[in-house]
Amino acid sequence: MEQGGQTTHLRGHMMQRNDIKRMRTERLRYIQSMLGEMRTMAEAERYDMLTYLIEMAYVEASDIARGQRPDRMNRPKPLDQRNAVA
Repeated sequence: MEQGGQTTHLRGHMMQRNDIKRMRTERLRYIQSMLGEMRTMAEAERYDMLTYLIEMAYVEASDIARGQRPDRMNRPKPLDQRNAVA
């Protein structure tokens, strides 16, 4: 009986992880979409530096979405946070 409970728990845990991953991906795509719109507006107003910076954020979002760049959760914590005393 316990084995089945563990299997159900693991399945539920995997579903939660998949749901979280899906929601994060959806948010990232939304951010990317908004950045695209802002880039278009900045470009139309000839705000060259702002256009460039928004474009860099757009490229970063694209790289993260494709798995070519890790998101923050996968990076190690900065030294000052790892050695902090609780």
